[in-house]
Amino acid sequence: MAIRWDEIDPSKGAKLTRPREIYASLQGRKWPRLRPEQNEVLEKWYERRHESDLVLKQNTGGGKTLTGLLVAQSSLHEGIGPAVFLVPDQFLIKQVMREAAEAQIPATDDMKDESFRSSQAVLVTTFHKLLNGQSAFGVRGVKKVIPLGVVIVDDAHAALAATTDLFSSFIPRSAGAFNSLLDLYASDLRAQSPKTFAEIKANEHSAPLRVPPKAVLDRAEEMMQIIQPFAKDSSIQSLYFSWPYVADLLKLSIVTFTSRGIEIKTPCPDISVTPAFRGANRRVYLTATLADEGVLVTELDADPKAVSEPITPNQASDLGDRIILAPLSINPRLPVEAIYKMARNFADGDRDGDGVAEAQPVNVVVLVPGGYKADLWQDVADITLYVNDMHHYVERMKAGEHLGVVVLVNKYDGVDLPGDACRLLIVDGVPTPLTPHDQRAAAALTRSMHFRGLEVQKIEQGMGRGVRDVEDHCAVLVLTREAALTLRDPQLRQFYSPGTRAQIELSLQLADQIQGEGITVMTALLNMFLERDPNWVNKSLAATADVTYEQGKEVTEVAVGRRKAFNFAISGDVPGAVDALRTAIDSVNGEQEKGWYLEELASYQQLVNPTDSQRTLSAAKKLNFSVLLPSIPPKYKQLSAPLIQGRAATSHLAQYQDARQMELSVSAIFDNIVWGVEQAADLAEEQFRLLGLHLGLGSTRPEREINDGGPDNLWALTDRNYAVIELKTGTSRSDPKIIKDDAKQLAHSSLTWFEDRYPGDYKVTPVLVHPSIDLAPQAHVPPGTRVITERHLAALRQDVEAFVQELCDTDTWRDESSVTAALSRHKLSSHQVIASHSKLIR
Repeated sequence: MAIRWDEIDPSKGAKLTRPREIYASLQGRKWPRLRPEQNEVLEKWYERRHESDLVLKQNTGGGKTLTGLLVAQSSLHEGIGPAVFLVPDQFLIKQVMREAAEAQIPATDDMKDESFRSSQAVLVTTFHKLLNGQSAFGVRGVKKVIPLGVVIVDDAHAALAATTDLFSSFIPRSAGAFNSLLDLYASDLRAQSPKTFAEIKANEHSAPLRVPPKAVLDRAEEMMQIIQPFAKDSSIQSLYFSWPYVADLLKLSIVTFTSRGIEIKTPCPDISVTPAFRGANRRVYLTATLADEGVLVTELDADPKAVSEPITPNQASDLGDRIILAPLSINPRLPVEAIYKMARNFADGDRDGDGVAEAQPVNVVVLVPGGYKADLWQDVADITLYVNDMHHYVERMKAGEHLGVVVLVNKYDGVDLPGDACRLLIVDGVPTPLTPHDQRAAAALTRSMHFRGLEVQKIEQGMGRGVRDVEDHCAVLVLTREAALTLRDPQLRQFYSPGTRAQIELSLQLADQIQGEGITVMTALLNMFLERDPNWVNKSLAATADVTYEQGKEVTEVAVGRRKAFNFAISGDVPGAVDALRTAIDSVNGEQEKGWYLEELASYQQLVNPTDSQRTLSAAKKLNFSVLLPSIPPKYKQLSAPLIQGRAATSHLAQYQDARQMELSVSAIFDNIVWGVEQAADLAEEQFRLLGLHLGLGSTRPEREINDGGPDNLWALTDRNYAVIELKTGTSRSDPKIIKDDAKQLAHSSLTWFEDRYPGDYKVTPVLVHPSIDLAPQAHVPPGTRVITERHLAALRQDVEAFVQELCDTDTWRDESSVTAALSRHKLSSHQVIASHSKLIR
């Protein structure tokens, strides 16, 4: 008889458990051997495999997926099963399944497959499939649990970003519970911010507004009664899949309202709701850019000791070649349109822009955070893709097809673009927080090093899309000025991984040699890289040859303390929770961060000592004006104008170490004032505050700082002269005229607030930052109202940037007399700045 030799598996009897031996035994595998870096990681994992939580860190393109599959296969051979390989989204399931097939590792994407249930194959599925309140793998006390032996979390940074939605319930405005809950907490929300509450009630775009812990605790039962009838409605997916994570912990919950809906979340997720994950023998997290392993502790209850010692290759040189440049750092005065045109030229193969293609056309991929950024590329883009549209086109690019300039919207991770799929990658902005709680956190921590570190992590995730192999190469341009600062500022640069940091520092040396040059010289530099100039290749190899991963980085005390506090609280030991978090907060240095975490501490204290809770909120408010108001708000302190504007401006500008840093930072202020995007309104208000300080004015945000119905911004121009500023930059109506509500807010809220708090002989100028100068019928603004339109703001930007450029060119930004003269010369003195950059409504 004929023997079917292709069905005979020599390893089917005695099971090998060491990953490298397993791989060597896989017949028909695509790659004959593992890379040295994969071998190193797998050997280290094998020695530590009995630890419940482990982080495996490799550079982008270092072969993490195959490493994770072999970890799963080794565990199955050892009898630790079933095995699940989790990816952030559906887009990646096919990609991992293909890689498993190429390696001849048994895998399935069907959890009902007998091969998965019997631990004969690895299940590849999404993070959401396992971790949700209706999980098919079982829910505590509700659904039968499917025990798991090993869980591999691929792209852990992206998976963790997804947990925000998985563990937080969101009740959209369209749901019947919304208005009932708004009525339930109306007085509490109004006390926190009359203006924001009015915007929520009127269904206008609003900043997020949190319900104070006392109100949540006092009315938790009523909240449950309102929500419960809707919680089993599967059509409200944002509530249906997450409600079990918060339902039993409403007294501990963080409840945040916006005009779009209500978010309910706990300080940390209660992972025990999904026993299959929490009870797995092994949880392994694969990541390239997870700079802060502490999020694994706070979000997934991982063991702090284990995750503080990530497993890495011996060297960090296992990454593709990249030149990483920030055009607006090389030349802050470069028009951004020149970069758009350069991208188009590279896509067409016409690198010198003379209309004749002299080089191979390349795929240029542009990463943008949202539609408003994508619109800026529409004149040069061949195609703009959103998450649900990407798969087909990405596969075409990976197959070698030239598509030209491809804009990917809000997809900074989970997309592989190897080889010719992407030769020029442009990162144009950072994704903005979408959930109400994350929006509050971003506003509260925006200037903290912690928040800047998270931004760097997102930028690096984006940078990694273009190189998927140590032999690969891709030029990277970082487009925004804020992102450029992360390359230029040594403090921020430390947040990048060692390999990326080495490439940035080598690229900076080249950038310094062409400082101030135009687009032609930058094009030549990119051309040199893409043509694989031997001088670059040799220098680049040398720069990364001895780079190692950072080791022994402790998980922060506040991360450990937050998780300890939550675990104490849900087990009934609230005093223990208070002690654990208070001790952890003592380790925090930055005022913004300390204030933010004190707000969390106050929530626990409310359960045992309401008086202490209010004291803590008062202390938090002094450190961070974005946190909750205590029940007795702090007394308002009048804003005073600096005695000498030039001296105040000089003092503020002295923070900058070099001219490029100052030029980038000041231009970034205007970059962050985005017109027609409601979600960017809060950021725009912060930019006006910063602008006032740079100009040597008194500058605050009363509505954000005091939450008592004041204006968005208040500038103290002189000791008796103020500007009350309301921003409507987020207005996106088809007819942008100044409507009655806009005028009413300025007249009856902001000016009334000013008159109450500044009685006496003060001159006040009402200012609207608005897309239109025209009044709608029924709209009546106060006498003397001035409007700053987009055109006026552009003129103000031009004058401010000219002011800064003059000080940079003459190296005089630390000289008071020079700064004072320059302020006057560029129409930025306290008497000129408003009048010269706005129009009076008559």
